[in-house]
Amino acid sequence: MQVTIYTTEGKVAKSMDVPENIFGAEWNADLVSQVLYSQASNRRAGTAHTKNRAEVRGSHKKPWAQKGSGRARHGSAQSPLWKGGGVTFGPRNDKNYKKTIPKGMKVAALYSLLSAKVKAGKVIFVDTISESTGKTQAADAIMRNLSTIEGFKTLCYKKPNNIYVTTKKGDELTKRSFRNLPYMTLHNMEDLNPLDLANTRYLVIANPEETIAFLSSKKNKAVAKAN
Repeated sequence: MQVTIYTTEGKVAKSMDVPENIFGAEWNADLVSQVLYSQASNRRAGTAHTKNRAEVRGSHKKPWAQKGSGRARHGSAQSPLWKGGGVTFGPRNDKNYKKTIPKGMKVAALYSLLSAKVKAGKVIFVDTISESTGKTQAADAIMRNLSTIEGFKTLCYKKPNNIYVTTKKGDELTKRSFRNLPYMTLHNMEDLNPLDLANTRYLVIANPEETIAFLSSKKNKAVAKAN
């Protein structure tokens, strides 16, 4: 499978063969949905908490006699029917939202999403993204250059999670340059995951040779562990 590699000036650098099993995999909606649900559940803080009727402060004395007053029957002011009473079926911080999913499924879902992004024309392969000044202005200029590529006119659209950029590990100056751009997220290629990929519109892959090698190794490790 052939893809075009661009420079940070938005010019064509070369063409490159990429693995069909990574960028040309079939769409598996059920698998992707299961993995995204598990990842989103694992990211939940689980700190939201409401008190039930046993935990609400105040007297648990019966407000009035069961019969004879002409009013409705009530047994406690902590009832969910009363203002200031307990909450029925509210969120509790003792609930465990953690879910376990096999690594092979995570990798397969990632490949399926990558292939869908490539098929939709939402992926740009850049030979390298390296910014030595650490200036946001320089990073913004790079993204504007990439937006001149045909089909990527809205690349710099001022909307959160519009772009997800992968780069090599340890390039702190580059991260410092891009971190103030409100419409993009930049992470190491090791942190590329299905949930972040699904939540962004465009994907910019820097250093494609290293990234593809890493993605291939993830598949091999998952298969080796399964066997």
